[in-house]
Amino acid sequence: MKIRHANKTDFSWLKENDAHISEDTLKTKIDCKEIYIAEVDDKYIGWLRYSLFWDNMPFMNLIYFFDGYRRKGYGKKLVEYWENEMRQKGHKNVLTSTLSNEEAQHFYGKLSYKEIGGFKLEDEAYEIIFHKNLP
Repeated sequence: MKIRHANKTDFSWLKENDAHISEDTLKTKIDCKEIYIAEVDDKYIGWLRYSLFWDNMPFMNLIYFFDGYRRKGYGKKLVEYWENEMRQKGHKNVLTSTLSNEEAQHFYGKLSYKEIGGFKLEDEAYEIIFHKNLP
């Protein structure tokens, strides 16, 4: 698997596949190198998008892989790549979250993320916040 920062040539593809983000924010995240693309044989298989919580702590907003590429170790490799880059930037901690009715909570647990709390929006499942120290 090849992992790289998204660039302007990825904009249309990301816009088409990531419905959770506005076009303006997507452009900014590409410019700020806050999106990673995962490829196999020059085919896009998934991506990871992050931001800075409290303007100083990396927060993984989204990790997504297409069907056929899940449960094959690609997600773990992409998260580890992101964590390593965050470590190299001097960050000591990272955060992420998932809904309590999603299986992602088990994925994060396997990667040594610890549940530290959460919240519940009206008509939504409980959102679990996860934290990990970067040694």
